[in-house]
Amino acid sequence: MEKLQYISQGNTRQEQELHIRKALDNGIKWVQVRWKNAPENELISLCEISKQLCLEYQSVCIINDHVHLAKEIDADGVHVGLNDTAVEDARLILGENKIIGGTANTLSDVIRRISEACDYIGLGPLRFTTTKEKLSPVLGFEGYQKIVDGVREQSFAVPKIFAIGSVAFEDILPLQEIGIYGVAVSGLITKQPAIINELKKVMI
Repeated sequence: MEKLQYISQGNTRQEQELHIRKALDNGIKWVQVRWKNAPENELISLCEISKQLCLEYQSVCIINDHVHLAKEIDADGVHVGLNDTAVEDARLILGENKIIGGTANTLSDVIRRISEACDYIGLGPLRFTTTKEKLSPVLGFEGYQKIVDGVREQSFAVPKIFAIGSVAFEDILPLQEIGIYGVAVSGLITKQPAIINELKKVMI
């Protein structure tokens, strides 16, 4: 599984598509299409375009929240929030071979996600971020360490956890030292798509 995920940004379909294209041009291999409060027809169109682009660039295309849409366009998988479709239901809809990721903010969320057998966990936020409404409590490095330690204490193998929430370039090594598998980045890549190569170089 890729260690660097790009979560799309933009207020219009054109903005979203432009940012996704730039990320792919700069070598991203995992795109999560995330566009909250989008008009339905525009979202469908964006997801269809993104799926085609990811195919061309041999990249993974994940749809945020919309499980039925992910199935309809045959995306590589879906990412579900804590209050969205249950992982089990998403698995029934999408089948065994699709990727299902789930959001978590606390140790109990992570344990729940492990028990649901999702493929990866988006855990955050690392710090305050403007890209998400209704932000969960900020974890910081200490929060990640406590959660990873808590998982080990309960004798679970540490799952593939991706840090999310204003992740910066210099955060990657400390996060990996804690035991975090990868990072999901939105703002940094949207603003500087050329940084993708630098980010990949420091991913162990």
